[in-house]
Amino acid sequence: MELRRLSYFVAVAEELHFGRAAAKVRIAQPALSNHVQALERELGCPLFIRSTRRVELTRAGETFYERCVGILSEVDLSAEITRAVAGETIRQIRIGTVYPATTGVLPAFLSKIARKYPDIRIHISSGNTGDIIRGLESGQINLGFIRPVENIGSLRFSSIAHERYLLAVARTNRLAEQAEIAIDGSEKIIAFNRKNLSYTERYFNEKFEEYDLTRNIAYSCDDTYSLVSLVSAGLGIGFAPEWTEGLPNRAFELKAVRGIDFRIGLGVAWNKEDPTASRDDIVDIARSLARPGR
Repeated sequence: MELRRLSYFVAVAEELHFGRAAAKVRIAQPALSNHVQALERELGCPLFIRSTRRVELTRAGETFYERCVGILSEVDLSAEITRAVAGETIRQIRIGTVYPATTGVLPAFLSKIARKYPDIRIHISSGNTGDIIRGLESGQINLGFIRPVENIGSLRFSSIAHERYLLAVARTNRLAEQAEIAIDGSEKIIAFNRKNLSYTERYFNEKFEEYDLTRNIAYSCDDTYSLVSLVSAGLGIGFAPEWTEGLPNRAFELKAVRGIDFRIGLGVAWNKEDPTASRDDIVDIARSLARPGR
């Protein structure tokens, strides 16, 4: 069984689209389809359900995908361990980042890395904290800029920044003219309602209950972009992190609220088992970006 066919299969499984997968692995789509079909013949079962509208994994395909990710990660890990034992310098670093880090600390980090390791190849992928943690655990990512989590398992985490949550109000809202806002029940509230309840949600849910504002929650969303879009449309008010102040074409203002003092962290995470050459040096560079909270 060829490793390249496994990597082609993983690409299709992740994209669920043969055209996008072919572009990702840089081969022609007919050739990619032939490789996947050859793999299915070798296994003796279909891995995908194909239709004119979409591509889906079969149950066998889902199982095989999980195994393939592990196999390919082990191959990459073995190569890194071999290079580290041989004393080779770092060749590539794969970085996962949440959006606030992408526009915040990441440019300074990349600048320092490029100066110290001018020949390094860098791959950056954006995602949420959960996705990045899974990438670190599987070896697909070497370093992650993430929000802190309560249980990070076997990974290591170092805090580098904190920022406040402030109340986002549309510029057309009467509250936009006030320097500081008192909590009252006159406005509709937009609140986070994610699949997995975060510390942020728990804090604000408790505050809404404390101030008898739970009944004012008129809209919910699961990400910050959706929240500020609802606010900008004038549908209500909601708490957003300070980094949203730098969004282009911003149609809202961020206001301090008396009685609310919530800060969210940002830090760098890594897998202590990652054998990447110069890993500790790279982590130290990331830690050097630490700045005091505002």
